[in-house]
Amino acid sequence: MEKVGVSARYVARAVMRGAAAFKRWMYRDGWPNAFMRRVNRFDVLMYGSRLLSPRHAAVLKVMGRRSGRLTSLPVVVTEHRGAEFLVSMLGPEANWVRNVQAAGGKAVLCRHGRETPVALKEVPPEQRAEILRRYLAVAPGARPHIPVNRHAPLPEFEKITHQYPVFRIAGPDTPLLQL
Repeated sequence: MEKVGVSARYVARAVMRGAAAFKRWMYRDGWPNAFMRRVNRFDVLMYGSRLLSPRHAAVLKVMGRRSGRLTSLPVVVTEHRGAEFLVSMLGPEANWVRNVQAAGGKAVLCRHGRETPVALKEVPPEQRAEILRRYLAVAPGARPHIPVNRHAPLPEFEKITHQYPVFRIAGPDTPLLQL
């Protein structure tokens, strides 16, 4: 009886490792491949609707720094200590991060069918560790991209904070306070 439980756990872990490797492959070189771009378009439609939006899911709309067109992508909103944050699971070179920086933090967040103009302020690396840990707790799709276990102690997260940009979400007229 015990052997069945052990082999079931072994198989489950192997499946999870395979799924994580597949997820990393879909975003190799920090960009989504063609399949993942289609999935992201579907997610944008789903997360922007009133009916099919998971609790932490949203759509971020930001002006493209080169195209000048509004781009939309699915994101996970992380709550921590009464504030809301966006985290880049692909690091500082992700397109949306560079677009937000070029737009001076101005963006629109769509949740449950409502669009809200927001100001995004980058959180300094020394304040990101707890937010990254919380992000991994609510964003299972990001776990293959961040090399720390979601249950790891805070010092493990402190080692990688410079690799993953975090933005605090505020209203467009709200002063962006320090954490």
